[in-house]
Amino acid sequence: MIPQQIDPCPFCSPQIYHDKIADVVLENDLCLFISGVQAVLNGSGMIIPRAHRETLFDLTQKEWAATYLLLHEAKALIDSRMQPDGYNIGWNCQSVGGQTVFHAHLHVIPRFADEPLAGRGIRWWLKQEINRRPD
Repeated sequence: MIPQQIDPCPFCSPQIYHDKIADVVLENDLCLFISGVQAVLNGSGMIIPRAHRETLFDLTQKEWAATYLLLHEAKALIDSRMQPDGYNIGWNCQSVGGQTVFHAHLHVIPRFADEPLAGRGIRWWLKQEINRRPD
């Protein structure tokens, strides 16, 4: 099943922050690092551009640079608070790619050796035989 778009865009809507659905943990002029959205993935967050950009392919060069800087700040913060054993970093792009909020967002997910799925990366499930396209 292909995910459906969520409207209105929750990353453009100010109440996402005021209702404590997510906390703005770090920010710069062009991007925010928000956390607290996903309970199972403790410590995880997303870097989102302040301007509405539907996918990562719509980011400006300055937004890419700001995302890069914020990613390193987020890693340093998560490292100091949680000492993870690894990370998954990833984008979902367009419906078939799993994107459900059509505002670009980079997932930053700390990983731990004691997790049931430790060692299985972001492509693990995509590489399963069940995902093979029909000939």
